[in-house]
Amino acid sequence: MVEWTAASRTGAITVRTTEQGLPLGISIDDAELKRDPQELAAEVLRLCKHAANRAGLARRAEFEAAGLSSDALALMGLPTPEQVARQEIVEEEEYETEPRSWLRSV
Repeated sequence: MVEWTAASRTGAITVRTTEQGLPLGISIDDAELKRDPQELAAEVLRLCKHAANRAGLARRAEFEAAGLSSDALALMGLPTPEQVARQEIVEEEEYETEPRSWLRSV
């Protein structure tokens, strides 16, 4: 089984997924556990989708190297580099990935 990983910008959340984005393992720093549960779950889901998109790009590259036509690739539903880049830009705008405050607890 091929595994893919994706991490949050800070590296505080990391997911390990299947090629389809199903989580196999999740690593969350203790500080992240203080976040709103819905926000945390949304971030984990976003990272799973990110890993699946990157896996799809890698699979597409393999098939392109093997000589599959663009029509066949389109039928397979594999993402293009442009689609993945666009999705990642949208995700960065939708999800707050910057720290809410530079203050830290002492």
